[in-house]
Amino acid sequence: MLKTAFVAARDRQRLSEIASVLIGFGLTKIVDRLGLHNIPLIPRRTPRVDVTRLSQPERLRRAIETLGPTFIKFGQILASRPDLLSPIWTDELEKLHSQVKPVPWAQIGPQLEADLGAPPEQVFAEFDVNPIASASIAQVYRARLHTGEEVVVKVLRPGLRKVIEADLRLMAHGARIVETEWPEMARYQPQEQMRHLANGLNGELDLLNEARNCEMIAEIFAGRDDIVIPKIHWEWCSERVLVQEFIHGISPNDAVGLRTAGADKKVLAQKGCDAFLRMALIEGVFHADPHPGNLLVMPGDRIGFIDFGIVGRLSQKRRQQLLVLIGAMLKQDVDGLMATLLDWTGTSNPDLTKLEQSAQNFVQTHSSIPLNLGLVLTDFMTMARENDLAMPTDLAILFKGLVTADGVMRQLDPNFDLFSAAGPTVRASMRSQFSLRALMRKAESLGTGLFGAASELPTLIHLMLVRLKQGRVTVEIELKGMDKLVRGIERGAARVAVGLVVAAFATQLAPRLIDLGTPVFVIIGMTVAVLGVGWLILLGRDR
Repeated sequence: MLKTAFVAARDRQRLSEIASVLIGFGLTKIVDRLGLHNIPLIPRRTPRVDVTRLSQPERLRRAIETLGPTFIKFGQILASRPDLLSPIWTDELEKLHSQVKPVPWAQIGPQLEADLGAPPEQVFAEFDVNPIASASIAQVYRARLHTGEEVVVKVLRPGLRKVIEADLRLMAHGARIVETEWPEMARYQPQEQMRHLANGLNGELDLLNEARNCEMIAEIFAGRDDIVIPKIHWEWCSERVLVQEFIHGISPNDAVGLRTAGADKKVLAQKGCDAFLRMALIEGVFHADPHPGNLLVMPGDRIGFIDFGIVGRLSQKRRQQLLVLIGAMLKQDVDGLMATLLDWTGTSNPDLTKLEQSAQNFVQTHSSIPLNLGLVLTDFMTMARENDLAMPTDLAILFKGLVTADGVMRQLDPNFDLFSAAGPTVRASMRSQFSLRALMRKAESLGTGLFGAASELPTLIHLMLVRLKQGRVTVEIELKGMDKLVRGIERGAARVAVGLVVAAFATQLAPRLIDLGTPVFVIIGMTVAVLGVGWLILLGRDR
């Protein structure tokens, strides 16, 4: 509680705003469970009349939209986690959007001028002050360089960093409370989710990070002219400004535009799939949000990728595990599916019989060909949730990207089968990861590690024998929750001590003071008694 009070003192204005919104949407239980009701700064008011007819998921979604970009990003993360939340919640959170009312040019213009070092009309040959897109983090403008190149100028919304940093501090503290006080919420990994949210938002708040991501992806496809990544104009980029090539293209869900352009949808679907899987399985870095707004169909059946504010990363080990999972799915291997799930969620202790039955049901449901990847992955994460297993964050991001990419490819080609289309890329990845050279590198690394451990083993055994002879071997046992037990004992001892003092005063000392007939002593005695009883009451309430 003391730590909560300290956090509240630091960010009291923002905390008051958050609590007001939650209470206003009838989410008072969240306020109470987080202990915010004990903070004087938090207002008390009844829910809005118009929300009483809304479901709990609807109330939460509307409250998140009102609270701004930090909470919207968090809600969007949760919407992509069917391994954590049931469909009634994820379906509602999927409605969250980052499109907001644009900041007036009178506010954003001076910031842009300061970052560019000159007025935009001088830096650019043309600059349209009407944004072509406005999201919760940044606004996008269209311009033309003096060299004639068309560019887009992305500008962070003014005053955003201060609010987001306060939100992240408060949410991180809330995650610690949830993980400590609500054991049933531990499987949701609240602190891990907060770390992921903080990393993502801090990356988006630095547009230089997006520029670096863009160039990193461009290097992956440097030898291909059918995958287009916008060029970065570094001379005008900074933490709050990104200037990049303007790409002309058609949205994958614009059926009329694609038909008019004569685009080969099947070829485009295969190319998009190949590009995404090459990033994820071979390079270990991928576009984390490949929705239709971030993919463009260009003349010559080329595909352009834009908006690299967030990219996902997969370690070599994760990529190997993913290949094992894909193999288990294709072979309908129940044991393989179970082994993969248990490997990813090693800290859990599921019911193995129930998990085996769930895996068998999963295999039977998805035994037909072609497979719908989006449905397969969603059901896989649902199976994890139903068995109290939580997916690792990096894989959850990849699965979300794969589900989104599969949806886009199916818009281009309704009969698209990503599993079949992934064949060449999966084989290339397996050749890369399980080639003779790769296996030799792994054997060399393993041998080095074993040699280091073996060289230390005699010393460790000798030290253990010496300590056994000296009787100096100790065992450390950590009992979870022991700090709470100690605090409870301390509070109980305090109650007993105060009670004894008050009782002794009431039965022995007080009558003698009254016999003296001195009003001052009587007043002092009554004050001590009242304070003692009051303290006992407070100790009784502090649980």
